[in-house]
Amino acid sequence: MVQVCLNGARGVADGWMVPVSPGALADAAVEAVAAGATDVHLHPKSPCGHDTLSPRVLAVTLDAIRARVSVPVGVTTGAWAEPEPAARVERVRGWTVLPDHASVNWHEPGAEEVAAALLDRGVGVEAGIWSGTEGATRFAVSPLRAKVLRVLAEVTDPDADTAEATARALLSDLGEAHGRPVLLHGEDGSAWPVLRLAGRLGLATRIGLEDTLLLPDGERAVSNAQLVAEGLVQYGWAQRSS
Repeated sequence: MVQVCLNGARGVADGWMVPVSPGALADAAVEAVAAGATDVHLHPKSPCGHDTLSPRVLAVTLDAIRARVSVPVGVTTGAWAEPEPAARVERVRGWTVLPDHASVNWHEPGAEEVAAALLDRGVGVEAGIWSGTEGATRFAVSPLRAKVLRVLAEVTDPDADTAEATARALLSDLGEAHGRPVLLHGEDGSAWPVLRLAGRLGLATRIGLEDTLLLPDGERAVSNAQLVAEGLVQYGWAQRSS
């Protein structure tokens, strides 16, 4: 599985290629799926361009994308979009259109409650376990650990030279991830080294403008689709499919 992460917390300040509006996100999703992505992750944006968990924005965004692609579509529940845990839970409970899955960062306050609210509504939970945090330790004792859709092993080390070691340490901390599938990915300088490691280990991965604005050669990417196409090459998909 190669997931495309369309925008993340990035916005127009990061370049014209970062999709923000529902229409732009739908266009980007269509192109990325055509390039080989099998799953979509995105951050719905307010009219001001900020990440939001607003039911209205979520509904418009999901409807726009689902009208044009048939792969699973997921969203963030990052605390930066709604800092107060109780308010985050209420947002989830107020969603009128549900994503297929949503990421929950296990090191954030209120993660268990947000994940429980998602599960109660039938939304798959991607357990975000970030390197350099207590996420793995907290997840190991969580009563919800066997119920999540998958574990997102998220390497936050931006140094390409140390990224693989950081990724392997994170995977070691996760152990068998309590029987759940693992999606391994990096960000910025670690995006491409960690993607290649995921390919060698046979793990799911992701790529897109949330994780990096650059191609492996350092050139600026012009679209999520370009990153996905290059990601499949770097991952070794052709060899695995032959």
